[in-house]
Amino acid sequence: MDRIDHSGEMAAFVEVARQGSLSGAARTLGLTPSAISRIVGRIEARLGVRLLVRTTRSLRLTAEGENYARAAGRILADIAETESAIADQASPRGRVRISMASAHGRMSVLPLLGEFTTRYPGITLDIDLSDEVADIIGGHADVAVRFGPLADSPLTARRLGETGRTVVASPAYLARHGTPRTPADLAEHNCLDFSFRRIEPGWPFRENGRDTILPVSGNMTANNGETLVQLALDGLGITRVGNFHIEDELANGRLVALLEDFNPHDREAIHAVFIGGANMPARVRVLVDFLAEKLRAPNAA
Repeated sequence: MDRIDHSGEMAAFVEVARQGSLSGAARTLGLTPSAISRIVGRIEARLGVRLLVRTTRSLRLTAEGENYARAAGRILADIAETESAIADQASPRGRVRISMASAHGRMSVLPLLGEFTTRYPGITLDIDLSDEVADIIGGHADVAVRFGPLADSPLTARRLGETGRTVVASPAYLARHGTPRTPADLAEHNCLDFSFRRIEPGWPFRENGRDTILPVSGNMTANNGETLVQLALDGLGITRVGNFHIEDELANGRLVALLEDFNPHDREAIHAVFIGGANMPARVRVLVDFLAEKLRAPNAA
């Protein structure tokens, strides 16, 4: 135990400085007081200065000893941090907060997460299902799955796939109010849209070879697509939602697709958004990698 490397010697001296006692440090480190004394002596011989002043009743650090103890403490903390980071790369652990749109998260992402936690048992997932945009920079999430165009920001985005979007209404609504034949006809209809601000302030259409964003209005808005689908099913208006919301409703005729000739390319990219860079935690990186692996087409379509 007497033959110890420099980092071990530093740790022994830091413990002596913390305890103010050779015997106390020896008990903590599982060494003998004489072994601790020899370690201190080796450090002093190597540095050529006195670090401790010892008497039969007391021990105090010299100015050089205090400086050495502070510097050694910083070095040992750096070593511990580096080792923890490397260990985290090999076996990621810790909590990751992930924000996802309600329906897409429930239908497409949540079924995958059992496999993720089996693959990375040291990671705890904190899941937020909401169509509202989580503030990653503000610390409200580590990873967010977002749809459509992204605002300029210092965040990193990784494409996961894309999804189509369709304008729909129920047969009952169309029977009462008529079927819009062109995008301009939507001005005469109750359009049900998301309540939160989006990058595109309206619904996109292509008419006469030109792409436009058409503002819409109605007497109800909602903060998630599932609510908009239910409102449309109840015959309360026309809405535009992701295809993953409405596949069954379109197939069984409970909803009808509208204006398809004017929105053949109405598709939104799906991205994982996060704070990237050299200091990106491994637990965040492996979650983003996993989502990119699992949500590629056809699952993300």
